[in-house]
Formats: sequence, structure tokens, C-alpha cells
Amino acid sequence: MSIKSDRWIRRMAAEHGMIEPFEPGQVRENSGGKIVSYGTSSYGYDVRCSDEFKIFTNINSAIVDPKSFDQTSFVDLQSDVCVIPPNSFALARTVEFFRIPRTVLTICLGKSTYARCGIIVNVTPLEPEWEGHVTLEFSNTTPLPAKIYANEGVAQMLFLESDEPCETSYRDRDGKYQGQTGVTLPKA
Repeated sequence: MSIKSDRWIRRMAAEHGMIEPFEPGQVRENSGGKIVSYGTSSYGYDVRCSDEFKIFTNINSAIVDPKSFDQTSFVDLQSDVCVIPPNSFALARTVEFFRIPRTVLTICLGKSTYARCGIIVNVTPLEPEWEGHVTLEFSNTTPLPAKIYANEGVAQMLFLESDEPCETSYRDRDGKYQGQTGVTLPKA
């Protein structure tokens, strides 16, 4: 297995629609000034967060149960900024839609700008032949409110390619999160 370079990422985006929309370089500014960067890096791709958020709330005193998730545990927000309460979390999704090739496993890591603020980004690996918008989880580990900015970089995707295709891909086993397009809650 080998990690893939910026050249490979650009080629896969252009020829196979692996990332849409795709930014071939690093974007560090927009019309409003400096932003948290996104786009192609040396050995990865920095994804953006959309403006759709689900902020965790304990107003209903629900139990967090991945087999029977109570959707009223979240407050929906559409905004350019999401403020995550202290010691809480929010869900969002990437702006980018991914189509992962059969020989590729994609791993997501948080950007250092957010990590240095106590904001942890968690995403499970994107398996071979998975496709969709990636649901992102932001944990605010601090005792203070924390901001996440929509349409700016939040995490980096690393692409690992195997020497041979997997025997059974995510598509082959009809994975329950295949083709997701919004912020997707747990499915039993």
C-alpha cells in the first residue's frame, strides 16, 4: 500500500470524478481575507465543511444510543459559522462529494489549526467504492464555546492505494452509508 501524491489526486479527480467540486491547488484566501486552507496538498486533500450543522444538545435528556439514535438530540443550523458548546460536539458534512476507487482506502485527519484550539475532527475511513458527502464530527474538548467555519478547510484526506483490488468493496456489500448526501445520523 502506498500513500498517493498531489499529482495522483489531481489525475483521479479529473479522470474519475473522485472529488467534486475539486480544487487543484491550496486556497488560503477568499474575498473576505485569510481562511483555513483547503484543496490539494502534497499528499492529501484538505476538505471543506458545508454550512449544514447538527449541534448536540441534551435538552431532552436523551441517552446516546447508536442503535436507536434520538434525532431530537440535535439542533439543526444552516450558517457560515457554527458555535459548538463547551465539552460538546456537532455534526456537519463536506462540501466535496467523494467517489473512492476500488483499490483505495481514504483516511481523514483533522487540520492542525483546529486541533490547536482543542477541536477534534473524527471521520471513519472511506472504504473502497464508497461514495457520498462525508459526515464530519467536531468535538469541542474545551470548557469554552468553539467556532467552526463553513466553506473553509477542516480536515485532510489521505489516499492509500493497494497493489490489488479488495475482494469485497463497500458498494459490493451495500453499505448503509453509501451515497449519503446530507449530514447523516447513525443508522442501526
